[in-house]
Amino acid sequence: MDVIASISTAPGIGGIGIVRMSGEDCFKVLDKIFEPKKKEKIEDIKGYTMKYGHIVENGKIVDEVLVSYFKKPRSYTTENMCEINTHGGNIVIRKILDLCLKNGANLAEPGEFTKRAFLNGRIDLLQAESVIDIIDSKSEKELNTGMKQLQGQLSNKIKEIKQEIMDVMVNVDVSIDYPEYDVEEVENKEVLNMLDSVQAKLEKLEKSFDTGKVLKNGIKTAIIGKPNAGKSSLLNAILHEDRAIVTEYEGTTRDTIEEFVNINGIPLKLIDTAGIRENSNDEIEKIGIKKSKEIANTADLVIAIFDSSKELTQEDIEILNLIKNKKAIIILNKSDLNTILDVNDKRFTDVTKDIVKISALNGEGIEDLYSKILDMFNLNQINLDNDIIITNLRHKNLIMKAIESTKKARETILQGMPIDIIAIFIKDILEDLGAITGEYVTEDIINEIFSKFCLGK
Repeated sequence: MDVIASISTAPGIGGIGIVRMSGEDCFKVLDKIFEPKKKEKIEDIKGYTMKYGHIVENGKIVDEVLVSYFKKPRSYTTENMCEINTHGGNIVIRKILDLCLKNGANLAEPGEFTKRAFLNGRIDLLQAESVIDIIDSKSEKELNTGMKQLQGQLSNKIKEIKQEIMDVMVNVDVSIDYPEYDVEEVENKEVLNMLDSVQAKLEKLEKSFDTGKVLKNGIKTAIIGKPNAGKSSLLNAILHEDRAIVTEYEGTTRDTIEEFVNINGIPLKLIDTAGIRENSNDEIEKIGIKKSKEIANTADLVIAIFDSSKELTQEDIEILNLIKNKKAIIILNKSDLNTILDVNDKRFTDVTKDIVKISALNGEGIEDLYSKILDMFNLNQINLDNDIIITNLRHKNLIMKAIESTKKARETILQGMPIDIIAIFIKDILEDLGAITGEYVTEDIINEIFSKFCLGK
């Protein structure tokens, strides 16, 4: 493959910037622009070593650098690789990349280094996808899940299931090739036992996606309530900063404010919405109220906040009706004042049993709110040390297809269909699982997956 080059560090000013190259002749490109303090032939330089020197252009020093050498096949891509560690800064790092390109390298496409690692067989497609999960992780638990997938935990489970199928398929293929040996009854029983076992394992993986979705995308949480109930104050209390404007005047929040916060390693996507009320003469506020109701209908969790120092109004009742049959927590705010509303009020308990008294002003009761959220989503039961968790929708869809194929294979056996028909559905299971790890996947899908990567990875 040709030599590719890219900047691997984030844009902006920093202590260090890295330009990365990969390809058979990357050391030849490097030799044209790098003058090490101690000159050596490339064959004498060991892999996993660094050399100090200067990047030069026409005899003029561009920067003082350290260069890391990685010799094939023991590199990220399994090709010859080098990384130029330069001073961080947009100008100098861009200059060094341009010199690489002028001297024979091509600009790498997004994710091309990881794509080469996949195409060269160092990692499978599932592991490659975990790289972007690690980069994009918003919590420690999501990071840990990505690392376990990169290390091959899920890949090994898929291989284990495939091997279980193939152990039985050997006998099935023999029966197809040599039909004169009639052992159909024993054969069908063996296949049924295998299908039951495989289906149970696949269904366990598929169900783990509910947890994986929370780890990856967070819990979309809408904070709703009347104007001045304390929505923005609650957001600020959770974030420990004045993110939203808080005043004594109603209708301050016109549009949504979105922020991520971690609760015990779980990302919570908080959405502070416009106060819900019926009689507003402001057209912009009306749009905000409409948007608030739409977000409440699509959220994973709704936090409905009420001013506990005031009696419920008709608008409050309508908010309670809005959250019926939804995963919701009721907040009775302003517990630091003389409160009128109580957690045992039937108007609240008829909607949800999850009711918390807080003071958003001084932070009282916020930990109780966190506990409610953790319990509602069973987040304390997530065991990343032992559980294999699906976080990728592509993987989930392929696992669901494989489950359907196991059911179809089972039906064909019970219907007394010939063994070669049964084998078709069993092979479909293998192909669906192979598509997860990249054994059976089209070039278009590969390109689509790696297009989501950042440059330089």
